Amino acid sequence: MKTKRINDWMPENEQFWQSQGKKHAKRNLWISVPALMMAFIVWQIWSVVAVQLNEIGFSFTDEQLFTLAAVPGLVGATLRFFYTFAVGTFGGRNWTIISTAVLAIPAIGIGIAVQNPETPYSVMLLLAALCGLGGGNFSSSSANISFFYPKKEKGTALGINGGLGNMGVSVVQFVTPLVIASGAFAFFGDSQTLASGEKVWLQNAAFIWVIPIAVLTVAAYFGMDNLPNTKQSVGAQFVVLKRKHTWIMTILYVATFGSFIGYSAAFPLLLKSQFPEHMGLAFLGAFLAAAARPVGGWLSDKFGGAFVTAWVFVVMSAGAGGVIYFTKQASFAGFLTAFLILFIAAGIGSGSTFQMIPGIFPVKEAAPVLGITAAFAAYGSYFIPQLFGWSTKSTGTPVNALYIFIVIYVISFILNFFYYQRKAKLNTTYPLRKAN
Repeated sequence: MKTKRINDWMPENEQFWQSQGKKHAKRNLWISVPALMMAFIVWQIWSVVAVQLNEIGFSFTDEQLFTLAAVPGLVGATLRFFYTFAVGTFGGRNWTIISTAVLAIPAIGIGIAVQNPETPYSVMLLLAALCGLGGGNFSSSSANISFFYPKKEKGTALGINGGLGNMGVSVVQFVTPLVIASGAFAFFGDSQTLASGEKVWLQNAAFIWVIPIAVLTVAAYFGMDNLPNTKQSVGAQFVVLKRKHTWIMTILYVATFGSFIGYSAAFPLLLKSQFPEHMGLAFLGAFLAAAARPVGGWLSDKFGGAFVTAWVFVVMSAGAGGVIYFTKQASFAGFLTAFLILFIAAGIGSGSTFQMIPGIFPVKEAAPVLGITAAFAAYGSYFIPQLFGWSTKSTGTPVNALYIFIVIYVISFILNFFYYQRKAKLNTTYPLRKAN
């Protein structure tokens, strides 16, 4: 049985924080980061596996492939509502152990299923749904880390946890093409042959993560902590559903993180449909967005989350407009540049909106609000690929979907200005109010 390291927790007490709180918080953060990264890897694995299926003998339609990339988002977003309350119910360490260990189930299942082109589409859908287990982890991870840090450092800590954790999206999109091309990892299956005659081992895309999942589960068991004063009943946590600001912040986070995760899931398939010769760059958007997230948290700690978020929506609207323009011009350089601007702004906005929440709500309410907003935002991983699939099916381009996204960004800009940025200017401080 693991020895309990923490008997009391007072991060807002400067003496306690400097003498012992900070070292415990850092240890938990730096185990949380790779565990969350692994969750994102499993969650988004279909964004790259789906691209390869028809190349090795499967015969799915484009719409079916977009659906395989989208279903983990739908399931993961739904699970986030349950995961949101898990930390307060079971403890952060306990839930991290459980939620990390179960990621091995879809990883092993995918590795087996992709080796047989006769595997039914229904089985693939089930495995895609199981990958949603990884999507739920963000809510519990964010809620857990929010308890460890004082308010003045929450933005940076949540930015590091979320930003580096989000790197799992770009990691899986970068690593997968490398590991499937190598027989060095092919311990559990034969190769598949592409139409070009090249051999690949698509099962490697899933099997390669099984051992890291086991290692991270053990690290969470020995290295993480359940805080003594954070457990609360589900009923007590549900009070945040009555807060107006819970729903306003949910809209803002849907527009930022929802865009990031949705674009990450759809971008490889979008590249394949619009500029297939450049598929090797599919990982770049998710990488830059994840790298930008800690920057968003840091900027918000310095200048205020509402101010940073306002500029994010301006840039995202411009970026989406640029993608529309360059898609019509069939210019890959312009398309990629505009999309990368969109990705980076979404990453910064994910950090800035998350930084706003602990300032608006009391400590014990902030954790479930972080989880709820993250749950709704995760639906972007389902709806954005679906909208792109609808747009490309009906018009051959993603343009119509992007018009919808611009409308969402404009609405979000107005809400942020009216409820947060405007009031912050009037009161000369940010955040402007507490929920109570």
